[in-house]
Amino acid sequence: MTRWLTEAVPRGRVAAFRTLIYLFVAADLVIFTPWVRTRVSVPGELYQPLLVGRMLPLPTPTPALVAVIFWALLLLALLAATGRAPRLLGWSVCALYLEWMIIAMSYGKVDHDRFGLLVALAVLPTAGRARHGDTTRTEAGGWALRVTQIAVICTYFLAAWAKLRFGGLDWLTGSVLARAIIRRGTDLADLIAQVPYLLIVAQFGIVAFELFSPVIFLLSARWRVAMVGFFYSFHAVTIATITISFAPHLAAMTSFLPLERVRPLVWARRLAGRPAPASGAFDDPPEPGAEPDPVSAGTESVPLGAQPPAVGRPAGP
Repeated sequence: MTRWLTEAVPRGRVAAFRTLIYLFVAADLVIFTPWVRTRVSVPGELYQPLLVGRMLPLPTPTPALVAVIFWALLLLALLAATGRAPRLLGWSVCALYLEWMIIAMSYGKVDHDRFGLLVALAVLPTAGRARHGDTTRTEAGGWALRVTQIAVICTYFLAAWAKLRFGGLDWLTGSVLARAIIRRGTDLADLIAQVPYLLIVAQFGIVAFELFSPVIFLLSARWRVAMVGFFYSFHAVTIATITISFAPHLAAMTSFLPLERVRPLVWARRLAGRPAPASGAFDDPPEPGAEPDPVSAGTESVPLGAQPPAVGRPAGP
């Protein structure tokens, strides 16, 4: 079990996942949850903090507090996306975003699509330094990605458990999707709703899909990626029909993907006609006491005039 939890992954995958998650946090503040800043206009007595907010305890949101959290979190998330100071910046972003979510969810509605993202923010600081394109494998980074994957799958499985626990079998045969389409459906959803019993079949399919989602951990790497593709297609249909995005969950789900293959800066340089940087050109400077790179160890620059002649050619001009 321990070996499975700490299965080593390339550091480049950890670096890419870290950049993506912290950039999403910055985007979340200005695109998906800017409405949190309006909570300060709500009377303080309506603030009913979540259990974690009562245990800490945290202050009642004020305009000054929310503004400080917003701007500090936005700046620190962008800095953390560079991969610098992964522990200091990582823990800071984690703490501030947790408080941002407590403020957002302490007025009567809790979104379960944030669970995987919050877990990712909590474990990324433990992954240590990681550079884009680095193929060296790391167990610490593997653990961070695995825990995030477990959180993503728990989001599905526990959602099905909640449906059956509180709705019972009536959730499967009721009008859950029909009510969702009436409230926020699209033209595509209206067409689907006209097909007899299709919504009932879809409700059975949703619960079955969520209950069997842990099977992904039993699949080979190739089939696992294919199943993640099915997960994304499911959410694409959800967005197209009832306009629910689950964007934070989708960001956390990239922990299943070989993100080390995604090199946007290298691709941009190629499109611009510029040569790709040599391996390690954007690497951090070696830490004191670190071992030399085995690729470059023992090599020295040789003056042009002192180079040996090519085979079959005499020395000299």
